[in-house]
Amino acid sequence: MAKYETMLVTTSTLDEEASAALIGKFKSLIEANGTIESVDEWGKKRLAYPINDETEGVYTVIKFTSEPDFPAELDRIYKITEGVLRSIIIAEED
Repeated sequence: MAKYETMLVTTSTLDEEASAALIGKFKSLIEANGTIESVDEWGKKRLAYPINDETEGVYTVIKFTSEPDFPAELDRIYKITEGVLRSIIIAEED
């Protein structure tokens, strides 16, 4: 099992309930394939530059452990999910 950290920027046009459901979807996906160590919700922040004509995004950081092949699948799902503006997955050093 390896340690990872993912940052997810979702659209701010979703209401609070829909945004929580979107993040919940990713949390349950990660829990099904590994263990979540922490979830840090930064909330709505101004973007450094517009993405798809949006100037704000909702930031969430999730630290988790999983098998080394799972982050590629998680990244694929991020890319095809409506409402995800940007995402990154980083392997943490031991």
